[in-house]
Amino acid sequence: MRSDLELIPIARGDPAGGPQYLALRDQIAAAIEMGKLAPGSKLPSERQFQGDTGAARGTVREALFQLEAEGLIYRRDRSGWYISPPAVTYHPMRWSGFMSYVAEQGRIPVTETLSKDLVPASPAVAEIFGTAPGTPLYNLQRRRSIDGRAVLVERIIVDPGIAPDLLSHSLDGSLTQILSGEYGLKVVRNRVEMRPCALVQFAADALGVKPGTPGLMVVRTSLAHDGRVVEYDQEYWRHDAIRVQIDLDVSA
Repeated sequence: MRSDLELIPIARGDPAGGPQYLALRDQIAAAIEMGKLAPGSKLPSERQFQGDTGAARGTVREALFQLEAEGLIYRRDRSGWYISPPAVTYHPMRWSGFMSYVAEQGRIPVTETLSKDLVPASPAVAEIFGTAPGTPLYNLQRRRSIDGRAVLVERIIVDPGIAPDLLSHSLDGSLTQILSGEYGLKVVRNRVEMRPCALVQFAADALGVKPGTPGLMVVRTSLAHDGRVVEYDQEYWRHDAIRVQIDLDVSA
């Protein structure tokens, strides 16, 4: 354990009379807030926490799970617990692609195409695009990272009728730039829905976490000036990687 992380033995109990796991949670959270544990640094093992605090294994795990739920720490499969990096700010009112707004915040964005194919539209997707069920639509699955850490996996649907031969392009970058530069498609309106979720199997696998890990689902429908759907995007984010910000002028 790092020498600048000093923990009070939990076996002595919490002076405030609260649960022991919250007493340990508060000590770790305070160390993060004071900068004693830097973003991206690895936490001591659960066994080390037990030895230094005298807490039971279940108590240590409850404290770590609480910190994970708050977005302060995260797990790497078969590696341990790490301090979460700062979240990126997402402005749903702006039409700015992932590659742009992440780079604007001084971070390094990377996009990796997992699959791209033509699939028949489900009834729900067909209704969104105003077409018949079974109509072939482009289906793209991509994983996106910030500073080398995978933070979201997305499924994007695009109508081949407005972007023919889209799959011939490299999609390991900005889809926004391809749609605007190659096909002259300009988005004038975004319909955005957000809700907390538990990461489903395919998203968890792609992000290297366990299914059921807390996440944020962002569903975006992007529309052109004539009302046509340019793209329909379902994003599964790690909940600690994104901060939503909206700046509105409010009339008196």
